[in-house]
Amino acid sequence: MSTGFVPTHGKELTKEEIKKIIVDNNIEFIKLEFCDINGIMKNLSVPNEQIDKVLNNEIMLDGSSIKGFRSIETSDMFFYPDLKTFSIIPWRSDDELKVARFICDIHNADGTPFEGCPRCNLKRMIAKAEKLGYKMNVGPEAEFFIFKKDEKGNPLIEGTDVAGYYDAAPKDKGENLRRKMVKALKQMGFEIEASHHEVARGQHEIDFKYADALTTADNIMTFRYVVKAIAEENGCFATFMPKPIFGINGSGMHCNISLFKDGKNTFFAPDRTYQLSKDALYSIGGLLKHVKSFTAVTNPIVNSYKRLVPGYEAPVYLAWSLANRSALIRVPAKRGEATRVELRSPDPSCNPYLALAAILGAIINGVETHIEPPLQIEENIYGMTPKELKRSKIESLPSSLEEALDLLEKNEIIKDALGEHILNEFISAKRKECEIFRTYISPLESQMYLDLH
Repeated sequence: MSTGFVPTHGKELTKEEIKKIIVDNNIEFIKLEFCDINGIMKNLSVPNEQIDKVLNNEIMLDGSSIKGFRSIETSDMFFYPDLKTFSIIPWRSDDELKVARFICDIHNADGTPFEGCPRCNLKRMIAKAEKLGYKMNVGPEAEFFIFKKDEKGNPLIEGTDVAGYYDAAPKDKGENLRRKMVKALKQMGFEIEASHHEVARGQHEIDFKYADALTTADNIMTFRYVVKAIAEENGCFATFMPKPIFGINGSGMHCNISLFKDGKNTFFAPDRTYQLSKDALYSIGGLLKHVKSFTAVTNPIVNSYKRLVPGYEAPVYLAWSLANRSALIRVPAKRGEATRVELRSPDPSCNPYLALAAILGAIINGVETHIEPPLQIEENIYGMTPKELKRSKIESLPSSLEEALDLLEKNEIIKDALGEHILNEFISAKRKECEIFRTYISPLESQMYLDLH
């Protein structure tokens, strides 16, 4: 007999405890979730009778069927579920066929971690930081749009309201839907800090508490899944596409980053200028040095660069500031254990495991080699002329995915953060994506040129 919903995500559960929860809650199916190099969630669903095989890492995967994984000759791979990620899917809890999930690592047939598994690769980079005594915490702010659907179920690419930043209902027509999303996320173990309407029409944000890099990457994957599923359940369509509508702000995923050592925030130094430690400044230096090269990872689709243009509050200029939101990196006012730097360029279309691995690689390099950042910028960079930008030595992010890929291929630090297998598969897939868009004839081209020429 069911004991009701049990929030378990993030808890250290034994195999026997998990099996008991499955029985007590009448769980019929177990989803084994993982992601490909593009950050797209994949899953294999098995009936509850297979739980012993699941927990003993005996469920197999055909790696040749997954983007960026294995060739058909070496395709046998295995799911290694992370027991801390076990969770009941709440919006399915009233169905006759109740469902739970694990987030999984993918391992080779010999039991070793698969070098092309984005989650395994992030764990490799985390271990590298741990050897230096550091743990990176990240708090993401992922924005998204909610669209209505037409009679055929296709999304109508227009905002569901005319509300703006922090507007309330009835102007904000997504308020009730966000509440349902928040409820589902809380049931899956999230600590929600806030939700609100964003700047653009139909744009929203739900903020959840920071965590270590691996948990944060897992949470971003789960967050996108929950938001899209709850929107679908309520007859709407949610998208994390960076720039779905021309002429209004796009969606970003600002990342609030801190380093901890021996349980203490190493970014906080009460006796130093700005109360920022050398670790904090070196981290900023590392991020600014490598950001152009990891932009292909944090902003991985052609559409990402429609957001990264001046004029829409997009952080395109390589500078840092204590409060200035026109800079790529800013340091929010809180100090003590809340001291952090906010990297404002990533967008929510990224593979979070790869994005955080690249960011961590840049920070490790900054701290290890003592990369000093430039002076902070206090002026509004958006209002600077090209001459003023040049005089202040403020560069810009890549203006296209092609340019970003070129820079990635030249940067040994970020290449190492991705690993050879992922790097090669990622670049190959993205080059093909660029070529498709380069040769495609868009409706706008026909509209502008067909009659004119």
